[in-house]
Amino acid sequence: MDSSTTLIGRFVNLVPLDSDSHSRPLFELTNGSAITLLGRTVPKYDSDAVIWRYSFDSPCSTVEEMAATLSKRIRTPRAMAFCVLEKTTGTPVGIMNFLNDFPEHRKIEIGGIWLSPVMQGTKANSEGVYLLLSHAFSAGYRRLEWKCDNLNERSKKAALRLGFTAEGVQQCHMIVKGKSRDTAWFRILDSEWERIKLNLETMLYTTDDLGWG
Repeated sequence: MDSSTTLIGRFVNLVPLDSDSHSRPLFELTNGSAITLLGRTVPKYDSDAVIWRYSFDSPCSTVEEMAATLSKRIRTPRAMAFCVLEKTTGTPVGIMNFLNDFPEHRKIEIGGIWLSPVMQGTKANSEGVYLLLSHAFSAGYRRLEWKCDNLNERSKKAALRLGFTAEGVQQCHMIVKGKSRDTAWFRILDSEWERIKLNLETMLYTTDDLGWG
């Protein structure tokens, strides 16, 4: 995977994550303070519950902590980190990652996803994943994986909605933030992609709006 890759969508763009330029706006949109973007307002919220609970990352109390978090994502081996930009304003609203890239086996994982609550419940997450899937399958990968904490019902439902197939749960898979994690595994194969691609495009582009309620 080319670390300079930019992926262009209708509602979001994915650009290479940069800790210098993206840390402040991402901190401001994920620290629990009230948010207003494009006329949508989210009141003060519990950032751990809304964003970070099942993430490898933790709530950041300063811009410097956010910069360190982003730098860690950028330095992760066999990975590529993207910043999610809201298309109209160019505002950084979250991150997505390719992880566990094994081109010799033509498999890669999509994960480490978190979005500001002002974008949750919109098409931003779905289109971002669609862009990553399209890019990977176009590059010749044959297996795209999605893994999450088995307690993370929202992530599991998202995987199924996006067309992934559940493969099972690996118990005691890892320790995250001092707690044992059972990991739910999902995948899409290249033989399934054309059907899933059409379903995603119908879901995303039948109406020309971001899907804010």
